[in-house]
Amino acid sequence: MAAASALLAVALLSGCSTSGRDSVTVGAIPDDYRTNHPIIVGEKERKIDLPVGMADRRMTAMQRAALEGFLAQYDTDAQPTVTIVVPSGSANEIAASNVAHDMFAVLRRNGVPAHRIATAAYLAGAKETNAPIRVSYNAMQAYTQPCGRWPKDIGDTTDNKHYANFGCSYQNNLAAQIANPADLLGPRRSSEIDAENRGVAIGNYKRKETTFSPTIDYDQN
Repeated sequence: MAAASALLAVALLSGCSTSGRDSVTVGAIPDDYRTNHPIIVGEKERKIDLPVGMADRRMTAMQRAALEGFLAQYDTDAQPTVTIVVPSGSANEIAASNVAHDMFAVLRRNGVPAHRIATAAYLAGAKETNAPIRVSYNAMQAYTQPCGRWPKDIGDTTDNKHYANFGCSYQNNLAAQIANPADLLGPRRSSEIDAENRGVAIGNYKRKETTFSPTIDYDQN
């Protein structure tokens, strides 16, 4: 009877020990920020707001440089529609209209076909303010959902887990650095080999020629 009681006690203690160990192990597994904040490849609007002075009659050098920099990522193969949105009812309405006219030539020079340029107007907030011209087009890009989610107080928990916003900024910055979103969908094919350069390299190897020459003179020390 005593032996049976001892075995029962050991079994109960063993069960408690196993339960406690599993609980601690599961609770210590962190959430994967890549799962919580995945990088998505999809179509998004790219836009730039260009300020226009009330006295402007033509495009300024600053406006031209900003617009050309914005169009540097325009895909001339896909040719998405570029929309010029001009303010209406603002103090600089006439100036903005003149500047928007000059933008057509800049867009054409940067690879945007004439039939892919559209114009629109928006009602400015106040007549005494200078409203910007917005230029936009849709393009495929990598992005994440907006950061800044704090659904609960991170100090009011004993769970050893990531908070909801953990890793969001990192994923956002990583997505912004991806030049070609298609790289996330699959590997690129190998580019063509430079046959001329390969021939020169093989020839140098066969002739045992080298372009390396030591530049360190140990005798000077």
